Amino acid sequence: MKVLPREFYFRGPDEVAAELLGKLLVRIYKGRRLSGFIVETEAYFGPEDPASRAKRGGGLAKVMEGEVGLALVYGVHRKWLLNVVAHEEGGIGAVLIRAIHPFEGVELMKELRKVRKIRELTNGPGKLTEALAVDKKFHRKPLYLPDSDLRIERGSYPGALKVARSHRIGVSEDLPVPYRFYVEGDPYVSKVRPL
Repeated sequence: MKVLPREFYFRGPDEVAAELLGKLLVRIYKGRRLSGFIVETEAYFGPEDPASRAKRGGGLAKVMEGEVGLALVYGVHRKWLLNVVAHEEGGIGAVLIRAIHPFEGVELMKELRKVRKIRELTNGPGKLTEALAVDKKFHRKPLYLPDSDLRIERGSYPGALKVARSHRIGVSEDLPVPYRFYVEGDPYVSKVRPL
């Protein structure tokens, strides 16, 4: 599969978040290929976004305004969350990858997550990083290189790619426009919150 080029991320975070749906998140782990189709994302913007890490300033904000296509990895509740930096020229932003539909290496993902139920494997941002053995070492690494151990490829989602949206999950204050995007009907979407 062809990796998404850096230019893919050089647009508004909301555009990138919507278009990442159906793409393949790939992790090469100890020589084995683990992957899943991205089925849920959230767009985050600059300091004007009350739920964005950019509002707090500091190192994460600097990464969000830096080079696009880099992984932005940080911890919440002892879980790693994987984002990709995405914004227009002079902008600030990132996209949180919230859920993937497992595709390759499912049995190894189950071992890494220590779960048996496949529906519980990757239906949340902390779950998918655990299933793919993604941690802080990937922070600021490019996701657009074909030989990277963590990358996003074009992929071919196995079904109808009907995009739905809602407000972002787990934020105390949100923007009026809904910036969570997900594949409607996919069993690995974390949860649906009505508008």
